This record gives sequence, C-alpha cells and structure tokens, in this order.
Amino acid sequence: MFSKILIANRGEIACRVIRTARRLGIATVAVYSEADADAQHVRLADEAWPIGGPRPQDSYLRGDAIIEAALASGAQAVHPGYGFLSENADFADAVEAAGLVFIGPKADSMRRMGSKAGAKELMAAAGVPVVPGYTGEDQSPELLQREADRIGYPLMIKAAHGGGGKGMRIARSADDFLPALESCQREARNAFGRDRVLLERYIGSPRHIEIQVFADSHGNTIHLDERECSAQRRYQKVLEEAPSPFLTPELRGRMGEAAVLAARAIGYQNAGTVEFIVAPDGGFFFMEINTRLQVEHPVTEMVTGLDLVEWQLRVAAGEPLPLDQGDILQRGHAIEVRLYAEDPDAGFLPGSGRLQRLRLPAASEGVRVDSGVVEGDTVSIFYDPMIAKLIVHAGNRPAALARLRTALAECVVEGPKSNIAFLERLARHPAVVAGTIDTGYLDRHLDEFVGDGDGGDGVHADGHAEARAAAAVAMLLRAEAEARAAAATSADPGSPWAIADGWRLGHAGLRRVVLGEGAARHIAVAHGAGGDYRIGFEDAAPLDVAGATMAGGVLQARFNSRGLRFGIDAEGSAVLVHDGRRRWNFERIAAYEPAATASTGGGHRVAAPMPGRIVVTRVRPGDRVGEGQELLVMEAMKMELALKAPRDGVVAELLAKEGDFVDADAVLVTLEE
Repeated sequence: MFSKILIANRGEIACRVIRTARRLGIATVAVYSEADADAQHVRLADEAWPIGGPRPQDSYLRGDAIIEAALASGAQAVHPGYGFLSENADFADAVEAAGLVFIGPKADSMRRMGSKAGAKELMAAAGVPVVPGYTGEDQSPELLQREADRIGYPLMIKAAHGGGGKGMRIARSADDFLPALESCQREARNAFGRDRVLLERYIGSPRHIEIQVFADSHGNTIHLDERECSAQRRYQKVLEEAPSPFLTPELRGRMGEAAVLAARAIGYQNAGTVEFIVAPDGGFFFMEINTRLQVEHPVTEMVTGLDLVEWQLRVAAGEPLPLDQGDILQRGHAIEVRLYAEDPDAGFLPGSGRLQRLRLPAASEGVRVDSGVVEGDTVSIFYDPMIAKLIVHAGNRPAALARLRTALAECVVEGPKSNIAFLERLARHPAVVAGTIDTGYLDRHLDEFVGDGDGGDGVHADGHAEARAAAAVAMLLRAEAEARAAAATSADPGSPWAIADGWRLGHAGLRRVVLGEGAARHIAVAHGAGGDYRIGFEDAAPLDVAGATMAGGVLQARFNSRGLRFGIDAEGSAVLVHDGRRRWNFERIAAYEPAATASTGGGHRVAAPMPGRIVVTRVRPGDRVGEGQELLVMEAMKMELALKAPRDGVVAELLAKEGDFVDADAVLVTLEE
C-alpha cells in the first residue's frame, strides 16, 4: 500500500479521498489554486501545494504543475478524483512516466473510450448491445442525411467526442435533420474542438441505468450492480438511486454481465461505470464507459457497505479485488441528490458568494453528507457550484424517500441561492415516488418543479398566506420572549412597560412586521399578544391566529381555527418557514425602513447576473442593436452566459472588455435612452 498520495482535485471528492486515505494510514497531499487557498480540502490534507491561478486552465488542468508537486512532496501516487484531468489519457501517461502511480484506469483504456464512435464500434464487436446507428468517418452532410433516413426518425445526433450533455440534438423528421446536424456540429466544434458526429436511433421515454464495475491487474473483473440516474435536466443527473426500481433480477443480471464484458473488452482496471440507455420494454444499449469514479458512487457504497475509494487505492497498489462477484450483496435502498448554489426559478442560473449560513443534516446510519465547504466558505465563480451531496439509506425505497425529504427539510443555505426547494419537490413528485420518471421528464414538465406549479400531483397547495403569517407570528413571539427576558433582569420586572404587546391608550395593541421575499415586501399589521393574534396583510383577508407556541424550532397554532405546524429557522434577519412539504424564505425588515426604489434604468442597462469573466464582446459603442441580440458572453461556474439587448437601441457605453472579471450586478453595457 502507498505511504503518501496526492489528490489532483478539489471540493468534496478531494475531501472524500483524504478521509479514506487517512483511515488507511496514508499521508495526503492536496493541490490548490489561488481561489482555493483556504478551501476545506487544503485544511484537511497533511500538506498542500499551490499550482496556479484561479481558473481551471491555470491550475487544476495543469498536469505539469500537479506532477511537479507530487514529485516534490514525495507522493507515490496521484488520485485524479472526477472532472478536470480524471479522464485525460495524456495526464495518466505523464503520471506513469514520472514514476508515479495513476489511481485509475490505464491510458490505453481511456483512449479507447475517448471517442463515442470508436467505443460503440468496439462494444458491438465485443457483443455488447449498442443502439442501431451510424459511426463512420465519412461526415459529408449528404451521406449523413442518407444514413439518418435509413436509421429512421426520431434520431439522436451526438458529438463523437462530447460529454456533459453538449453536442446532442434530436431530429424528429427528415426536414429537421440538416439544421439539427449543423447546430450539433457547431456546438461540438466550440466545446471539444472536433465536430465529428454519430447517429443513433432515438429511444423514446428511456431510463438511464449505469453499472459500477471494478477490475484489478490480476485479471479479475466484477460489477457492483446498478444505479439509476433517470431524473435528469438537460442530460445532467439530479437524483441517483440504487437499486433501480425498474430492473427485474433477470434484467439486472444480464446488464451486469454486459458491463463486465464491456470492461474486459478494453482491458479495464480500477473503478469505472458502464452506462446504458434502457427502453420501456427492457431492451438496453451501451452508451459509454466513464473511466473514473462517478459523482454518484456513494449510493453504491451505501447499499453494498463497501468503500470504493479504498478499493481504488488497493487495486492501484497492485492488490487483487477484495471480493469476488458472488460476495457482492445489496441491502436496502439508497438515494443521492446534489445541493447546488443555483436559482431554479431563474433557469438554474449558477450562484456564487459566501455561505453566510449552512445547515446540513447530522450524519447518521441512514444519512450521509459529502461536502467540500462549511459555513463561512465561498462558492467560487471558477468551479462547479456544488455545495454538498446528500445521500440517504433505508430498508426500502419508500422509507429512503421519506428519509430524504426529512433530511432536505433540515437543510438551510443563506448567501447564494440554492436548489433545495427544487429537490424537495422532486422527492415528492409522483413520477419519482412511483419510480416511473424517464430521462426527458424534467425537461418536459419543469413547471411542476419550479415556480408556483402544483408539484405534479394536481393539488395547488399554496399555503403562502399561512406561511408568511407564521413568519410574522414567530417574530412576534421572539420579540415578546426577549422583552420578558430583559424585564426579568431589570429593576422593575413587573413594569407594564416591559410587556411587548404593543398596547396603546384608547385602542387595542398593534404591531407592524415587515417581511421581504425576494423583491416582494409584505407588511403585516398584528393585533394581540401572548400567542393570540389577528394578522392582516395588505393583499389578503386577515388571519386569526390562536394558541401559538414555538419550541425547538417548531411553531404550532390555529390559523382561522385550523391547526397547523411549521418548522421555523430564524437567525438574524432571515426567517425560513417549512410546512413539511415546501419552504418559504423571508427576511425581516425594520418596521419603518423605506422601501427600496426600483431602478429607473428604463431598460437601457445590461448588468452581470452573477460574478464572472467576460470572454467575448460582440458590440462597440455606436452599434445599433435589436432586442434579444447578443452583446457579450461571460463565463462563470464552468458555463457560458449570453447577455442580450433588452430592447432595440444604440450602444452608448461598453463598460467591460474581454478578459475582465466583473461582479454581480455590474453594469456592462448601456443603451442610449
């Protein structure tokens, strides 16, 4: 076994590898960019080495700097994590050439899987089921059109060297084919530098099921059963589980055998994932092999009781696999979701900034949290905005879903916006509960998961009036408790001036509570005290609240005689209200603070929606532009955002140039008024 390893990554996967290595008595070396000098993986490792600037291409994608740090630190091996250089065959070769061990597959296996077209041909030759299609080198539009007509529609066009959902288009008819082909090739060329495509039959309402495989250098290859990842948005996984609610034991066995066959066909070693697309009738077809550990590997660990990172280290050190195929057992059900700093109501726009508050469920036998940040850390604009992975385990699927909902309700993120509310709706949606969701469902029905939709169950349970009344009542009860505590330490504890009931001579007590909710401002006028109130808002009928008590973060009261219970998390000015199904985030505003005035820009300013770097400017002062025309492109959170003109006009000022880093809300372009 190794005595010291270097982790060529960051975030939760770096922390995960460090913890496993420490348990095995292995010293760890972290690497970090300028943006990550105070990151958790740096603090957790035994030693840490700087490798460059904040952008990935200046640090975590610099194989030479990483290898130099490994050699200087005395590390014997390099764990690539996932993302960055984890599937880069040239980096794997360079690690081996430097006399170090690459903790992953051999470079030759990566290269064989680097082209989707070549991988598909290889799998077909090995007897692994593949989707009927065309993978040839002749990429002339005329031939591709003929092949598409032969395969039939609907048809999937995929970038041969793509990944992450980029370079994929669906042509539903012969007339759609050429425009879809040109769009796919253009995106592939921009993202991967190569525009070769492959064509394959489009499988309607498919499931995405992947098989975890492991192989050692002694000729042993096994699988650790499946994970289902069918809940996806734009080809990005949002919920993963094991076992799949779709597979029968017979189908599970056949897919496992096919996955082992695929791994052996490329001489695979270490951890990998064979991904399949599965038709509604149970037919399954090879998609690709991810030549690394997957983000969702914890669900496999939870149901098998194994540590896959430990297996990686042992196999890379030359040990045989710890278990044979017949020793692999599944117990119970596990589900993973990913908490991101993003705004689902704004098209899942990534967020960044300081995590002012971060409350995650306490780890237990059935709840696991993998995170690379803690409260007070910053979600950087330079990397993926993941905050944490939440993994739950229970004896069966319904119990696991119930545990997931409970764990999500305990999560609090203040600072950048998060996707917690989206995940809560996902965990309760009928398509998820019934286990019938397919890979396209979220994109077809996104309104059921964001905004004010009914959550897919046909019941529009708003509850907003009661939720904001509960927030106001929580503030009133807290003020009264603080007043009593202050009175108890005063010289005259019984003074009527110490009672926080808003009483005034000549009329009933009246207090004003102002709550912010995004751009909205709710003004509550409250009469009463001691848990009995009449709460009036400017846009709704008053609510009579009786018997209100709050203890242990739970508010119980009768709202217009109906007993309700709310979870309340109020710290500082923030007030989180949770009714057991959904959450509302309010902010307490000083009772007589003037309302913020709206911008009077009149649509003549274009501002940065988040911090980022300007990568393209498409206009100059004096240019005439049309509404919706692209003015600039900025890069943030590993994605590009096109900023467009809000109306027709003439560019008055261009306030940023290519390469500039800009803050959120910074004005970048102004139009003549």
